[in-house]
Amino acid sequence: MRPQELIKLMQTAENLKNNTRHSWTSSGRHESVAEHSYMLCFMALFIKDEFPDADMDKVIKMCILHDIGEAFTGDIPAFEKKTADEEKEADVVAQWISGLPGAYRTEFSALFEEMNALSTEEARIYKALDKMEAVIQHNMADISSWLPLEYDLQLTYGEKEVAFSDYMKDLKEAANEDTRKKIKEVIH
Repeated sequence: MRPQELIKLMQTAENLKNNTRHSWTSSGRHESVAEHSYMLCFMALFIKDEFPDADMDKVIKMCILHDIGEAFTGDIPAFEKKTADEEKEADVVAQWISGLPGAYRTEFSALFEEMNALSTEEARIYKALDKMEAVIQHNMADISSWLPLEYDLQLTYGEKEVAFSDYMKDLKEAANEDTRKKIKEVIH
């Protein structure tokens, strides 16, 4: 890849550092999309033993790239995102991929197809981690940053995505335990 092509890609990716999510960090500031993606990769790195047959390098690529569309559109919280928003994001991702050098275009086009189909273990792992990172990050943030609807949402968010794996279901339950404790501290 020519240096100028790499710099252009970095300029796009840098928007993920600038674009914030609905989530907050434990220090009391909005989390960036890039920080969310980093945490997904971090999680994937440490669960490889739980999924010995999975290609964790592929999972990490999925985690790195899954929100690249938000470099163009910004983040919309899951509870506000509409079909039109998802279609717009898919369109900008397809446009971004079409501008990549040949080998990357082919690889990333196939990767996004796999991610969207959720037909492989790697895609299911990435998707479950995506949901669980949001729940775990919410638990790390001060509860004053939560909206009222998130008290219930925290306990149900990601249930469908973790259902394929006993390990992921255990991770969801551990996160739910933390959520219940956090809510209980506020109520009592």
